[in-house]
Amino acid sequence: MTEITQLFQYNTLGALMAGLYEGTMTIGELLKHGNLGIGTLDSVDGELIVLDGKAYQAKGDKTIVELTDDIKVPYAAVVPHQAEVVFKQKFTASDKELEDRIESYFDGQNLFRSIKITGEFPKMHVRMIPRAKSGTRFVEVSQNQPEYTEENVKGTIVGIWTPEMFHGVSVAGYHLHFISEDFTFGGHVLDFIIDNGTVEIGAIDQLNQSFPVQDRKFLFADLDIEALKKDIDVAE
Repeated sequence: MTEITQLFQYNTLGALMAGLYEGTMTIGELLKHGNLGIGTLDSVDGELIVLDGKAYQAKGDKTIVELTDDIKVPYAAVVPHQAEVVFKQKFTASDKELEDRIESYFDGQNLFRSIKITGEFPKMHVRMIPRAKSGTRFVEVSQNQPEYTEENVKGTIVGIWTPEMFHGVSVAGYHLHFISEDFTFGGHVLDFIIDNGTVEIGAIDQLNQSFPVQDRKFLFADLDIEALKKDIDVAE
């Protein structure tokens, strides 16, 4: 019997865009569902990076901390990553060139994929969302986010590729986070150049979406869905 790979997503990106930032799921609970993934922290305090079953926070002051099980998140997506396709990247490529190569291995455009890219990066450009008060629209917070670029850094990109039909649930296309090999640099990937590396693409069979059902703000939030989709395009 073929093993099912399930993407677990807590909350929706749309809710995050609307300013619902309160952490309502613990890291300990989240990691029961996957060993690779992305997200953010309570009060959108930086970027969540899940790699090899451990969770890290890339903070706006350009530091990385490993997270304990009691830390809470308002939004995250994790998967028990299993590589279906593995290939070597042996020549210099931009992020767009590598993404085009990755998509050439897709069997159709309507399934989620998990992505893991380990290698050497002549350039890595990231941002870290800064801590914000609940209720502030994410697109407003993102206008003041710190960005950093490192050169000749080794590390790993993790993330999820989302089909267009699920835009709003997550961001359509690539949502990628990076962490350096020495765990000193990382964040939400804006662009990069890769020289040499290994790319893993995992097939995802199911989406399990869980909601913060005890959060009264979430339950009664009046969301402008079309405006939120536009905000996702701007912020991500």
